[in-house]
Amino acid sequence: MAEHEIEHVGKSLDEVNGSVEVPKNAGFWRTLKAFTGPGILIAVGYMDPGNWITSIAGGAQYKYRLLAVVLLSSLIAMLLQAMASKLGIVTGKDLAQLTREHTNKSVGIILWVIAELAIMATDIAEIIGSGIAIQLLFGIPLIVGILITAMDVLLLLLLMRLGFRKIEAIVATLVAVILIVFAYEVFLAKPDVGGILMGYLPTSSIITNHGMLYLTLGIVGATVMPHDLYLGSSISQTRRVDRKNRKELAQAVRFSTIDSNLQLFIAFIVNSLLLILGAALFYGTSSHLGRFAELFASLNNPAIVGAIASPVLSMLFAVALLSSGQSSTITGTLAGQIVMEGFVRIKAPLWVQRLITRLLSVTPVLIFAVIYKGNEAKIEDLLTLSQVFLSVALPFAVVPLVIFASSKKLMGEFANKMWIKIAAWTATAVLVALNLYLIVQTLSEFFASL
Repeated sequence: MAEHEIEHVGKSLDEVNGSVEVPKNAGFWRTLKAFTGPGILIAVGYMDPGNWITSIAGGAQYKYRLLAVVLLSSLIAMLLQAMASKLGIVTGKDLAQLTREHTNKSVGIILWVIAELAIMATDIAEIIGSGIAIQLLFGIPLIVGILITAMDVLLLLLLMRLGFRKIEAIVATLVAVILIVFAYEVFLAKPDVGGILMGYLPTSSIITNHGMLYLTLGIVGATVMPHDLYLGSSISQTRRVDRKNRKELAQAVRFSTIDSNLQLFIAFIVNSLLLILGAALFYGTSSHLGRFAELFASLNNPAIVGAIASPVLSMLFAVALLSSGQSSTITGTLAGQIVMEGFVRIKAPLWVQRLITRLLSVTPVLIFAVIYKGNEAKIEDLLTLSQVFLSVALPFAVVPLVIFASSKKLMGEFANKMWIKIAAWTATAVLVALNLYLIVQTLSEFFASL
């Protein structure tokens, strides 16, 4: 791909593209420090509020046996996100731009709508999580809390003026809060270390037990987020790299992959902690853990969690939930801009793009909140339904990613090697099959509950 063609279509996230300097001929650690950052923005999508209930419920119902599923999900995520970063660095274009270029106008519009629905679905989960966390922490009515979350888009606009590294630092801080909170709560819960280690070994019951299989589908199917693939292919370009210099290009691919894998390992730890917490505190109890408010109340109930129950544990849970919602909101909004610019090539002012993205997501949540008068249970049903949109959209992001990243014409010597192709297509087939099953099951349960 010629350099003038890359410039002609416009850079992805133009205001921050190539804005972070990379030291020349520096040592390993100094270079890694320069490339560290985009991976943490990607990782938050793998520990957003949409994943919490499934992970904790998995531990509560089946103790540590589904930790193997968390591990498998994380390995698939590492594979796909490394490919997305490499695609952006080598071609100078993001996944949305490349998909639009290789389709006609009609197909491009259809794919844009699907991608926008995925962004909305992701944002809905974060808005609901943040709104409920605000209600739990401050006693503010849920509808007001949802409106407050709509204002955080202004914070992102301010941060963009301060530089992309500031955004990375703030998201990293929020992720650290989540990690510390759950590590502390798991430490207090005193889980069985031997049982945890055995849980990472897969067993046949994961497939043969219907209930366990359904939760497995929930964990795997909701882990890989389509918006993260678009995001990863774009923000990997925030580092200043000379694409004509083969050495710089190889270095960028190498260190971006390390950054992505390191940060996704943190996401793997967080998701493991969620499941371990569910197992250590709620396995064998009769508590029903289907809602955030129920989890919040359970952590302060000695009858359920024993002597460690305290208001502090409940408040820490709510703080972590708010941190998760806010960090995911930042990345979801960025992904919305990438999708809009890549598919329909609209170069609207930054604040307009941010506002449109957030209003599209807040509106359905507010409608549900008003109709059901702030009923948390009904609003969280919308969160469940939002995961269906993510499942529908996933193949439309994963399949083009694997095709482009495997293309010698696009990627040259950086195209996927044969073993990576086999692993990627196998992972894609597994994800698509699991998501199709999850769609049918979730929709059946959703409409049955109406």
